[in-house]
Amino acid sequence: MSVSAVAADPTVRAPLPVLGRDVTVPLVTGGEVTYAALDYAASAPALQRVWDDVAAYAPYYGSVHRGAGYLSQLSTDLFENARRTVAEFLDCRTGDQVVFTRSTTDSLNLLAAALPDGCEVFVFETEHHASLLPWRDARVTYLDAPAGPRQAVETLERALADRDPHGPALVCVTGASNVTGELWPVRELAAAAHAHGARIVLDAAQLAPHHPVSVSALDVDWVAFSGHKLYAPFGSGVLAGRADWLRAAEPYLAGGGASRTVTRRADGGVDVEWHDSAARHEAGSPNVIGAYALASACRALTEAGFEALAAREERLIRTVREGLADVPEVRFLSLFGDDAPRVGVLSFVVEGWNSSHFAAALSAEYGIGVRDGLFCAHPLVRRLLGSGPGAQGECGAPEAAAPGEKSLNAIRVSFGAGTPDEHVERFVRAVRELVRNGARWTYHTVDGRCVPDTSA
Repeated sequence: MSVSAVAADPTVRAPLPVLGRDVTVPLVTGGEVTYAALDYAASAPALQRVWDDVAAYAPYYGSVHRGAGYLSQLSTDLFENARRTVAEFLDCRTGDQVVFTRSTTDSLNLLAAALPDGCEVFVFETEHHASLLPWRDARVTYLDAPAGPRQAVETLERALADRDPHGPALVCVTGASNVTGELWPVRELAAAAHAHGARIVLDAAQLAPHHPVSVSALDVDWVAFSGHKLYAPFGSGVLAGRADWLRAAEPYLAGGGASRTVTRRADGGVDVEWHDSAARHEAGSPNVIGAYALASACRALTEAGFEALAAREERLIRTVREGLADVPEVRFLSLFGDDAPRVGVLSFVVEGWNSSHFAAALSAEYGIGVRDGLFCAHPLVRRLLGSGPGAQGECGAPEAAAPGEKSLNAIRVSFGAGTPDEHVERFVRAVRELVRNGARWTYHTVDGRCVPDTSA
């Protein structure tokens, strides 16, 4: 699409202003270049608007729920208004709770701690570790990776049909893969879960920054996501959804804020009455700035319009796929097929290259930041690569793999609302040049990472 066509298309907008958009980094070959942050799937840069909102509030910082002073009251109102903003952003149902956490990982561990006794958990092996690993105290059924959305639903239905229909059960599923970017059939999976008497939690860490997430329309019981993937700073997350299991569970953390009253007994012990609101699982002084920043990001994305943001992102995806279509050494990873709907997350391998070496060259010679490794989704990436459990972890030696040899790691490029066209175009150009000409620098391994050799 030409520049003039973009300007004439009302569904395609300029990237949203983000922090770091003008940061320059040195190149080993000399000079500097504007940094191309293409690792949004790990952490997206904070929106400038979010940072400005936080800066405007910072002088009025005060304790939350614990003070009669003006600043404390202001901070308390801001914190609770942030909760309402998130509920609106997620289109929560009446009676749903919004619990502020540290991250998606924290949210799902909170839910895992709130599972009723005897609860069965069903989770696909394709999940990020944040949603694959928290269920240690439950009976877990790990489902094989499906080849398509319909097969995902059928796999879940078969697994649920074999369980005791009278006992509690939970299905955990991602909305968009952090490895392939592919969208999962959340509404259909929720219908299958409910038809078999199970509940479902949606890991929306990769979905919420790219598409609207409606708890009501998707009919999920809970949703979890992280602020640092939603263009807010680190340290904030959300678990939102049905209140009953959360109210019945012991507090996630015991302490002030979670307790309504605490009294000494005559025998010397202590009696505690816990809150049954979201505060039950928010003990301690809350991260009010994190909650406010997350809510600010929710407002900014809603006002920008997901339709326009998604249209632009789809164009960037096409830029990558079409720009590398005639480079046979590049193989993209996919479960559902190359044409499956996806967010701006693409993982690939390059024949003849170790992934760590390739990613290091992109950074050192082109100023492009991507991710290499197994992306905290080891079972999925190993399945897609055809490598066994003996494959190396996040880092690799810089020596090139022999042509035809199975890759041990992959490379992931990811982008979103703040990504300029030039960053994606530079990435495509750099991949083509590295495949055609090789690296211009020598690299070696230091502390498990492939880095430029500066000893010469």
